[in-house]
Amino acid sequence: MRKTLRILLTAAAITAASAALALDVQEAKSAGWVGEQRDGYLGLVTSSAPPEARQLVTEINQARRASYQEIAGKNGIELRAVELLAAEKALQKTPSGQFIQAEDGSWSRK
Repeated sequence: MRKTLRILLTAAAITAASAALALDVQEAKSAGWVGEQRDGYLGLVTSSAPPEARQLVTEINQARRASYQEIAGKNGIELRAVELLAAEKALQKTPSGQFIQAEDGSWSRK
C-alpha cells in the first residue's frame, strides 16, 4: 500500500514536471496535433503535424521515459507498470476536447 502511494505521488510529480513545458504541449494538444497515448507517452494524432510538434513529442517522451525508469528503479518495479500508471493518470487529466488514444490505437476527442 505504501509503495503504491509513493508511485502515485511520483506519477503526479511527473505530470507536474510536464507542466514546465505545458504551454507548448497544450498548444500542440489544442491544435489537435498531439494526444495522450495509452502507454504513458505522447503521440502524434495526425501525420500533418508540423515539425515542431514532432520534436516536442520526441523531447517530452524522452523526459518521460527517463523519469519512468528512475521511478521503476527506485521502487523495484518494472518500467511497464510505471508507464501504464502514468498513462492512466494522464488520460484521466486530459481535458475534454483534446485527443486520447483508444484501446484499439485510434484517436478520439475526450
